[in-house]
Amino acid sequence: MRARSTLIPICLTVTGLASFSVMDGVMKAASIAQGAYAALFWRNVFGLMLMTPVWLVARRRSVGVWGGGLWPGRVVLRLHLARSALSGVMAGLFFWGTIHTPLAEAMALSFIAPLIALFLAAAFLGEAINPRAFAGSVLALGGVGVIAAGKFGGHYAPAAVHGMIAILVSAVLYAANLVVQRRQAQLAAPDEIAFFQNLFICLLFAPGAWWLAPVPHGGQALLIASGAVLAVASLMQIGWAYARAEAQVLVPLEYTAFIWAAVVGWLMFGEAVTVRTLGGVALIVAGCLLAIATHTVPSDNGQPTPA
Repeated sequence: MRARSTLIPICLTVTGLASFSVMDGVMKAASIAQGAYAALFWRNVFGLMLMTPVWLVARRRSVGVWGGGLWPGRVVLRLHLARSALSGVMAGLFFWGTIHTPLAEAMALSFIAPLIALFLAAAFLGEAINPRAFAGSVLALGGVGVIAAGKFGGHYAPAAVHGMIAILVSAVLYAANLVVQRRQAQLAAPDEIAFFQNLFICLLFAPGAWWLAPVPHGGQALLIASGAVLAVASLMQIGWAYARAEAQVLVPLEYTAFIWAAVVGWLMFGEAVTVRTLGGVALIVAGCLLAIATHTVPSDNGQPTPA
């Protein structure tokens, strides 16, 4: 019964991660064309346009009337705002980093987020860290070092190094995002999560939009609108799944994102996956799984997920 009850959340998590990976590819193309800030701002504008009627219809069914009860309580709103702020900065750094970094490599570097989430949970929730978590951290950091060695090798490319640093900072923010995600999924429906994330990121990015986010046209608008549809679909799938299955069940599925990222990077940008990247991925995944297997984030706190 347990296996059957988790099958649908597992499937939706995998398809949600695949949607996120395709969205990453679309947003990389949009970021190259228009800049990461503009691409992210307009993606959330399109996402808000898409989710507003969906959320209002869902609210009307649950409340019964327009008006009172439309907005969630203060605690839930704070969760929406906190995760939106983390996601906005995290995604902006990630998309900027992918301009200078192959998608599969960027995804591999982001895999340290689950491990960081464990240490954040220890720092902020007072959890004890199992000694094996330290061994896992050494393995994962070794994997990051293997990938980073290619950036600092004989052909030093400052832009590539800056892209890698942006993605690593994004991974730290993603880890904090994961600590919030599970709690948010337990208190809010998937349509509500997607609506408020698009709304708050739009509001947070709006002050700089006049200078940094010119209105997209033609192919750029199509790319960004496609990214919005994919992001909303992924948010709703993963939000639904995390409300119905424990984080420890769904966390390892995060690593399937590397497969999708490699395929999307190859098809859209002709990016080859190097032996060095594969070696780094193996060490990062082994380290994270070792740590997670012995010390998982509690079911009411969080897990791992992209941009």
